[in-house]
Amino acid sequence: MTDPTKRHFLFLQGPHGPFFHRLGTMLRAAGCQVSRVGFNAGDRAFWFGKPGYIPFRGKADDWAPTFTDVLTTRRITDIVLYGDTRPIHAQAVEIAKSQGLNVHVFEEGYMRPYWVTYERGGTNGHSRLMTMTIPEMREALALSDLEVPTPPAHWGDMRQHLFYGALYHWFVMFRNKDYRNFARHRELPVALEAYLYTKRLLLMPLISIDRKIASTRIRHGGFPYHLVLMQLEHDASFQNHSPFTRMSEFIDVVMAGFANGAPRHHHLVFKAHPLENDRSPIRTLIRDAAKKHGVKARVHYVRGGKLARLLDQARTAVTVNSTAGQQVLWRGIPLKVFGQAVYSKKQFVSEQPLAEFFASPTRPNSKAYKDYRRFLLETSQIPGGFYSARGRRQLMRQVVDMMLASEDPYDALKAGKNPPRQPLRIVK
Repeated sequence: MTDPTKRHFLFLQGPHGPFFHRLGTMLRAAGCQVSRVGFNAGDRAFWFGKPGYIPFRGKADDWAPTFTDVLTTRRITDIVLYGDTRPIHAQAVEIAKSQGLNVHVFEEGYMRPYWVTYERGGTNGHSRLMTMTIPEMREALALSDLEVPTPPAHWGDMRQHLFYGALYHWFVMFRNKDYRNFARHRELPVALEAYLYTKRLLLMPLISIDRKIASTRIRHGGFPYHLVLMQLEHDASFQNHSPFTRMSEFIDVVMAGFANGAPRHHHLVFKAHPLENDRSPIRTLIRDAAKKHGVKARVHYVRGGKLARLLDQARTAVTVNSTAGQQVLWRGIPLKVFGQAVYSKKQFVSEQPLAEFFASPTRPNSKAYKDYRRFLLETSQIPGGFYSARGRRQLMRQVVDMMLASEDPYDALKAGKNPPRQPLRIVK
């Protein structure tokens, strides 16, 4: 571990809520210097008045020179960010790498919800996992004897996630006068974003009823079905690491493949992302595509909820590059992926044309996937969560030591220096 007193961490944008504030506090306790660049009132509010706050009030063209100046004047050694594809982060990562700085990237867990992802340099399509082979992972695992934990099928912090999202956008909407040049990385107006978060939070009881009705029809229908794992259309993985720009494109491709390949007694189930807030008319898009391809009576839509119950009886699953694909592979269910994903390895993701996949899918190599999963749990997947208090406490017990370590998680395992791992705890 390098000397913490010689490290200066610069935080950029993080997940909604107090996680980055807690992380910065812990790094200070370790002896590091910590600063934070804020781009709007939401960033400022969740830093809770801590020292080192740097407001960025310039325009998009001012960001690169401003960031470079901050790195120099504050003698920054490390940058910390959540996701690496939004424009301000992509520029920052490129500049930081050119100067040889450490780039710490957080993301939702590749095997969420009971883990979060911590990598250096990039995540998702920019992750080192994209170029790693299964034999390389097995070689590194020879130095480990971790017993892989099995996660429970329960999402621990959905209400907190929605609450912090709504609160963050409230600050941006009503307290943002000091950041008039603020340019969001998403295309929706902030007022509409805040409204959708709030609406979703308030309508959770009605959505739950709708979901239960749809799920009951599927469970008691007695028909074989294929599961489509939906994602948020604005999600970075969907926009930056897939061949689609709109969810309607993906829906139409899947519907056509199902109509042309699946046996006529099979059904197709679209499961919405747990945070889907109807910014895109998903139900309407599915209904129109099903009618277009002549399969309307065999298509179903489920609004979020627990994936495990639907997966247990599914024949196959299809996704762009959702992290939920990991749960599919864990069960040994055939999986078809369209975009770039860290788990898209030839050993366990089907390379068949979609119609052929629906007709006669090839099964994944479960042994290869279990080795892959074990590799992730020994490296980049950390028990805990961003949004619930208990999840943050659990995460803090391990993540700071990983950030201060000389090696990134993957190199640490190869060198036999990875820290001991905590057993899985239920996060609520």
